[in-house]
Amino acid sequence: MELRVEQRATANVPWLLVFAVLLTAAVGIYNLASASRPPSSPVWMSQLLYLGVGIAMVVGVSLVDYKFIQRATVPLYLLNIAALIALKFIGHKAKGAESWFVVGPFRIQPAEFMKLGMVLMLAKYFHDDDRPNQPSQGFIRLIPAAVIALFPTALVLVQPDLGTALMMVFTALTIIMFSKPTWPVNVALGLAFVLGVGVLWNDYVRDQSAREAEGQARFTIIRHKLKKHQDLRISGWLDPTIDLKGSNYHAMQSKIAVGSGGRWGKGWMKGTQTGLRYLPEQHTDFIFSVFAEEEGFVRSLLLLVLYGVLMLAGLNVALTAKEKYGAFVAVGICAMIFWQVFENIGMVTGLLPITGITLPLMSYGGSSMVSVMLGIGLLVNVSMRRQMFRG
Repeated sequence: MELRVEQRATANVPWLLVFAVLLTAAVGIYNLASASRPPSSPVWMSQLLYLGVGIAMVVGVSLVDYKFIQRATVPLYLLNIAALIALKFIGHKAKGAESWFVVGPFRIQPAEFMKLGMVLMLAKYFHDDDRPNQPSQGFIRLIPAAVIALFPTALVLVQPDLGTALMMVFTALTIIMFSKPTWPVNVALGLAFVLGVGVLWNDYVRDQSAREAEGQARFTIIRHKLKKHQDLRISGWLDPTIDLKGSNYHAMQSKIAVGSGGRWGKGWMKGTQTGLRYLPEQHTDFIFSVFAEEEGFVRSLLLLVLYGVLMLAGLNVALTAKEKYGAFVAVGICAMIFWQVFENIGMVTGLLPITGITLPLMSYGGSSMVSVMLGIGLLVNVSMRRQMFRG
């Protein structure tokens, strides 16, 4: 492995992306200082350490020879697969999921790094499968891509970690759509979406009172196969007024916090939902609720704009990449971050079901911070070396 930076490469550092990432992370630490106020532990100091490690990762990854990363893709993918399998034997179980390795005071979540491994492997597959005379991807050519994505997703799902598994599916689908699938593939994906909506309607919305009056059980397709907490999350999402002291407690308290912030917020460390501990997981999954309560609608909107700048700068890296592997890596990392932001803010505002997804660069967590920063490092790497592939 060679660490070398050419002069023309340093001219292509995506400074707008770097600025957006650092500013978002700084806002996150500022917000965590309030979310983790006494008597909680001051996790913002640990987050500052994780950010420092992440910045070092960005610098290190951006200096690594581009082709080395491409050659190392398969070993990295297999290493992440092995880590997920190892969880079943030596993983630490917490909150009903076996998702972490415990190493001294640190907890490492392999699924966070598996998302990156999957993105790199999909990028390599589509790069190696490039056929200029057949630019579109049909069903047969997409089978290996589906296996690359679904195998690690299944390992994450059985932990069980439904939220991360869904993020991996959405990320993979975004990469597949970027690969120019044929129209039959697009039609099939559209039909799958319609089928999913139909299943949701049948299992949770359709009135089956006549069937129940005749002594027959409700006809459901997948609802009876879900775990109880998964079922309650979906039913609570569709009907926010049920079980407010149980399955819908988290969602209701989060919406109260977001709504009570008003236009300008209550002020730093003045949020009552946060200070009185009504918000569950307020330093991780529901960190946006803390920000919305204390900083208000206007600053929350500015935070979304900041994420938008990050996304646009990342997509610009994909558009200016002169080589297919780099373009797919950039699209995959942008998709990974986008879907997490979309799901996290959607769930804390009641627009989407609660799935336990963290908000990138804002939520507390070493694995989340370092994995996102590794992705940013890859984006910087691709941008810096975009001139290397010009004819």
